[in-house]
Order: sequence, then structure tokens, then C-alpha cells
Amino acid sequence: MARHLVIGNGKLLINLDEFGYIRDLYYPYVGQQNHVGGQRCRVGLWCDGAFVWLDDPSWRIELGYIEDSLVTNVTARNDRLGIELYLNDGIHQRDCIYLKRVVVRNLTGEPKQVRLFFHQDLMIDGNEVGDTAAYYPANHTVFHYKRSFYFMFNGRSEHGGIDQFTTGIKRFHAAEGTWRDAEDGHLAGNAISQGSVDSTIGFHTDLNPHGEQVVYYWIAVGSDLEEVKKLDRYVQDSDPEKLLSRIVIYWNNWLNRVNGIYGDLPQAVIRQFRHSLLIVRTQIDERGAILAANDSDIMQYNRDHYSYMWPRDGALIADAMSLAGYHGTIAPFFHFCARALSPEGYLYHKYNPDGTVGSSWHPYIVDGVARLPIQEDETALVLYALWKDYARHGEIELPQGLYGALVRKSAAFLCEYMEPSLDLPLPSYDLWEERYGIWTYTASTVYGGLMGAAYFADLFGDYDRSDRYQAAAGRIKQGILSHLWDEQSGRFARGLVWRNGNWEKDMTLESSLFGLFVFGVLPADDPRVRSTMEAIAEGLSVKTDIGGIARYMGDYYFRAVDDTRIAPGNPWIICTLWLANYQIETARTLADLEAPRRTLEKVAGFSLPGGNLPEQLHPLDGSPLSVAPLTWSHATYVQTVCLYGRKREQLAKSAQS
Repeated sequence: MARHLVIGNGKLLINLDEFGYIRDLYYPYVGQQNHVGGQRCRVGLWCDGAFVWLDDPSWRIELGYIEDSLVTNVTARNDRLGIELYLNDGIHQRDCIYLKRVVVRNLTGEPKQVRLFFHQDLMIDGNEVGDTAAYYPANHTVFHYKRSFYFMFNGRSEHGGIDQFTTGIKRFHAAEGTWRDAEDGHLAGNAISQGSVDSTIGFHTDLNPHGEQVVYYWIAVGSDLEEVKKLDRYVQDSDPEKLLSRIVIYWNNWLNRVNGIYGDLPQAVIRQFRHSLLIVRTQIDERGAILAANDSDIMQYNRDHYSYMWPRDGALIADAMSLAGYHGTIAPFFHFCARALSPEGYLYHKYNPDGTVGSSWHPYIVDGVARLPIQEDETALVLYALWKDYARHGEIELPQGLYGALVRKSAAFLCEYMEPSLDLPLPSYDLWEERYGIWTYTASTVYGGLMGAAYFADLFGDYDRSDRYQAAAGRIKQGILSHLWDEQSGRFARGLVWRNGNWEKDMTLESSLFGLFVFGVLPADDPRVRSTMEAIAEGLSVKTDIGGIARYMGDYYFRAVDDTRIAPGNPWIICTLWLANYQIETARTLADLEAPRRTLEKVAGFSLPGGNLPEQLHPLDGSPLSVAPLTWSHATYVQTVCLYGRKREQLAKSAQS
């Protein structure tokens, strides 16, 4: 599972695989309504009577992006055919237009005619029922449609527009799809098909010895025929070459605000940091949802996906992007959360990009006892992230507009959702969504969220509420120190679980205990925090060449090695970087930054070709496991680089004084 290349603009998101095939196309929301659904939209080439698709082993493919942009840079070389392709894919920064540029180079001393074929395998609105594929003679295009989703396909070579086309039936009875029709170099020209359909279009180009030509291909996406016709006309009038150049320029300029924060970090880390910023941006819908991941291959494992907005992921990602300076990019997220907040003041497990509540496995009743099916950290973290964003950027209009609808309502819930016998939050599900209890991480986030709410109340002169929120936060801090610190082991417990009529400590070693210092419960140099983080560094480290930190001891999710002495669990990118963040926070000399610097280099080395980071790694070979890219992984990388750069600057000034 992996999506090696990702491009988007906040309305249209497209994922490509290791062959440069479109595998996911989301519109009109990032992460919602996948109109390809993991199928392969193939690209193939006919030359000298031979035909090959780009997934044929005869191609040598190198993946990447044009530097500092969301335009891909892919090279495919086929020595058997004597052909090399240079491919660039981009999505217009404003309009829902996908553009592909293919430079076809003749590696031989003989002239060649080459035919390029582009295959469209859509499942509009997530299924193949009732789709239509048709040739449209008015502008010489092929388009697919169903209800309010329209996709128009066009392109050009030096000879003009579409040279061949056909539509047909796919994956029904004996029909495989129109891509098979292309393999003799000729398309049948069938003008319309309905039901489970696909289409293929072709272009031809003539190459001189050692010469090259350019073929363009584009998709206009809209809600009706007139809209996609207008977008298609815009591409032709503006010139696809110029539009692709403008996309590169736009993203180059978008990255300008992060220049100069890198300290002594090597180029590989800087490149990964800048690419991570871009990847995070592709996963943010313009209406506020921050998606966890949009790799549809995960559906092969559990018939669900990661294309949801988890308030926890969203808040931590927003915090990282705010730290990097992108206040405007993440401001809509907080409005999304205000709209999504329940009447009682809490956020649900997860949401669809359009703001509706997403699927969940948290029950409303267990053993006849009703329970609230939430992860309380998700509500608290939104408050915490909003406060941190204001503290950095001083944009008072955002929290002022959200004070009544979000801050006061959610803070009131956090104050009330308490176990009075412990001065800790009532039980909820942990941040990994696996177990029910009172968790140190969750309690720490509630502390941080209530302190943020108190700061806002002070900011707006609401002093009674400020006192109430601070008092509740103080009780939680005392509850953490009284009930979650374990003197015998010399570290904090993961949490408390109710067993046989008593609260019992869960002493499973857990990476999320880093939240104790991040959310302000205790300083990072507190001896209790230090002993806990040292236990994590030792007990959750993966004892292979891959290294890294596991989520917790005995993690089962995509488990690759059974021996916990070697691998307590698979190494997760976020957990590995959490330890690096602790090392940065506690660094007292420039030499102390060497370990987190090495971590940043190592993580960058585990990115996929093209730079995308997965959720977790195989502990033996470092191959990606679960989804890729995971937005949280990229955002945490951004956070760690920012923290490193700022800490190094502080220490360098101290050393000079």
C-alpha cells in the first residue's frame, strides 16, 4: 500500500502510484467521493509494432517532484523500444484541472512514430453503476458523467488533438476494458457506453533520430457539461505548458515563508521538510477538513479507509502548520470543528470531509452500561491548537469568532466530564482508538485544552470562566500526579482501567506519554518526565538497523515481528519524532542536538521515492506499512524541523554570549 505521488489544490486531489497511474481522484472534497477508487488509469505506448503499458518490467522508472512544487517529475526509460519519457503531472492551483506533460524522446538513430494511449477507469461517486462514457464531437473530447460529476478528457500532440478514442464495458462478463483495445495500436472508436464503463484516448507523434516531442493530456472536472467544457477551453486558450509552469511558480512562492529556519540541517532534511509541507497542504480541504490519509489501498484490509477528519490528527497537524507559519492555511479547520461540535460540547470520533459524522467502532453501550463513544483528547486538542496558533500569530479575530461556538462550549464539557473521586477526566477511548479508560495522554491534553480556554477567557475579559477553567486544569494536574505516577516503576502509567470494582494502573509502556510535557502538565526536565521518556527510548526502540520507536509494547497493528525483544511494535514515524522532540526540548548545548538531527536524517531516508512518508515501517527492511502518505507523519516532521531550527538558534546565541 502506498501512493507515491500526490497532487491537489484543496478541491481536487489525485494520487498516482509507482508507475505514474492515477489510482485515486477525489472531488469535490479532499478525501470524499473517490471517482477512481484504486483502479488503474493506465498509460501505454505503441512503437515499431510493439505495445507496452508503463507497469511493464521493461521500463525503468524514477519518481520525484520538480523541486519545491506539487508538479511531479518522472522519468521512464525503455531500452528495448529505444524510448525515454519525461512526465510531469500537476493540478491547477485554483481550478479543478489535472494536467500531464509527456516528453517523448527517441534514443535511437532511426525515426520513429509513437502512439501514446491514456486510459480512463472511473467509478464515479464510488461505484460503477450508471456511469456514462461518451465521445463529444463539439470539442473533440471524451467525457464521463453521472449525476453532478463530469470528467472531460483531452490533450494534444504536434499533430493536434485526440487522434483515436473508444469507450466500452469493463469488468463485466468477459469484458476487461478498453485498455485491451489499445494494445494493437488502434482504438475501435465506439462513441458511447453506459454502466460499468471506461474509455481510452490516443495521440501520435513523429520523432526524428534522437529527437523529442511533447504530448499533453488533461482532465477537466466539474458539476455539469458546460463547466467542464469551459475548463477545457481555458486549458487550450492558456496553453497547458504555461499552466504547468504557473503551478510550479505558485508552490515555489507558497513555500517562501519557511526560508531560513534550518540551521545546520543537511539538504536531504530540508528537502523532506519542504516536501512535507506541500503534502500536508494537499490533504487539507478548502472548507477546513484535514484528512488523515487518502490511500485507498487500505480498503483491501478492513473495508474502510483513512479519508476522514479525526479531530486529534487535525489539531496536531494544524499546530505543526501554525508553527511553520501557515496560520491562514489551517484557520478553516477550527471553523470546521465549531460547526461539527455536538450540542453537549464534544467532538465525535471522526468526520467526513463534508462535516457529517464518520464511521466508528466505539460502542454506545457495553455490558448493558451506556458510555459516551468519544476520544476526549480530540475535543481538548482543538482548544490547545487554537490557543497555540493565537500565541504565535496574534490573530485575535479567529478566536473571537469561535469563542462562544467552540471555546466556551467545549471547555464547559471538559470541566464537567470528570471523575470526581480521582480529579481526572471520565473514561474515554485512547488516542489509538483501541481501549477504554482514563489515559495519561488524554488527561494531559485536557489540561492543555482547559489552560488554552482559560487564556482565551482572560483575553476577552471573561474572568469568572477563566478561573473555572484554570481550577479544573489544576485538579487534573494533581490527579495525574497522584494517580498516574507509579513510584515502583519510576515512570508514569499509560492510564487507569476499571477492573473488579477498582481503578487499576495500566503500566504498558506507551510512547504517547510524551504529552505530559508537550501540553504543559510538567516541564520536560522534570525528573518524572525524564525517567518516563528514558523508559520509552529504551523499551520501545526497535532493535534492528531500521530503528525507530514503536507506539507501545506489544502493538498488534500490522505487526511484522512477533518477538517484542527485537520489535515492541513496528516503528512509527510520529513516535520516533516525538522522542526527537523531547531531545530537542531538553537540549542544553549544540552537541545535544546531534541525536534529533540524526533522527531527521534517518526518517527522510525512509521516505518513498518522491518523498512521501508512510504511517509505519517494517522493522526488518524499512518498507512502508499501512497508508502512505500519512498526513500526521508529514506534519510531525514539519514540527520537528521547526523545533530543531529554533532551538539551535537559541543555543547558538547562548554560546556566543
